[in-house]
Amino acid sequence: MRIYVAGKYSDDNIISCLDNIREGIKVCAKILKDGNEPFCPWLDYKFQFFEELKVEDYYRYSMAWLEVSEELWILPNYETSRGTLAEIKRAKELNIPIKYL
Repeated sequence: MRIYVAGKYSDDNIISCLDNIREGIKVCAKILKDGNEPFCPWLDYKFQFFEELKVEDYYRYSMAWLEVSEELWILPNYETSRGTLAEIKRAKELNIPIKYL
């Protein structure tokens, strides 16, 4: 199953941001190990090493993957994430099932 995993990425300090990345990747790795195909936005930082992208590029790219996913899984503490809130809204518009972890 194609599972789009969403949750907080950015934060007000680098340690919290890195914690968010670790938690997101950890959940996605478990989903992959369990035989499903996760979309893992916490790996997006690697693109920036090779191309100067804007946040809008990431939002567009992520939303395209959400639109072809079979489920949207939401990590805890997402409430202040603008990106996650937009992803939830879009999933509801497309009737993509949402699972809150």
